[in-house]
This record gives sequence, structure tokens and C-alpha cells, in this order.
Amino acid sequence: MNATYLPVDYLPVLIQLGLALGFIVTTMLVTHNIGPKRHSQKKDDPFECGIPVQGDARTPISIKYFLIAILFVLFDVEVIFLYPWAVNFKGLGMTGFIEMVLFMGLLLAGFYYVIRKGILNWE
Repeated sequence: MNATYLPVDYLPVLIQLGLALGFIVTTMLVTHNIGPKRHSQKKDDPFECGIPVQGDARTPISIKYFLIAILFVLFDVEVIFLYPWAVNFKGLGMTGFIEMVLFMGLLLAGFYYVIRKGILNWE
């Protein structure tokens, strides 16, 4: 089945996207303009789960925290790619298997690099 898609075929998607964005913008503007505006010391005070605010919010945080968080997200997203492959394993045949071995090899090479650099060593 060779179907040729024309730009006009995507018009319903663009219309729906435009309507969704229009609804969001309109809702935000209307609620901002007609909502109550009562300011007081108690209401404008920062609130964190009932705990009184102490100190400055801009305290330095170790870069290790951000590196581990980014690596977690990166490797977690990579695992998501395994599910469609596992579902279609028989249908993909040997080509799909070789591609996944290559994918996993690159993923493990990246993981080896991370361990070699000592990024996961928390001090």
C-alpha cells in the first residue's frame, strides 16, 4: 500500500493543535483578568508544606546531584525503547536483533564511560 500524503492531509491535526493552544491561552488570560486579586503579607509569603521558610533558596547544590539525575533520566528513557522491540521481537527477525545488540552495545559503552569517569561515586 503506497499512500502519498499531501500537506492538506495534515490540516485536521493543525486545526486541532490551533484550537487546543487557543483554548489554553484564552483560559489563562480570562482567569487572570477575572480572578480575585487580594494581596496580604500572609498570602504573599512563600509556602512550603507548612514549614516556615528558613535561609536563602539559592544555596549551592553539588553538581553530582544533577549529573546523577540526568544519567538516571537518560538510561531510564533508553529502557523504554526495549518494550516495543520485545513485543515485535519475532517480526523484526535477525535484522532487528542485530540492531538491538548494537543499541545495547552503545548504551553499555556509555555506561562504562560513566563508571570509568567516576560520575556515580558519591562523596
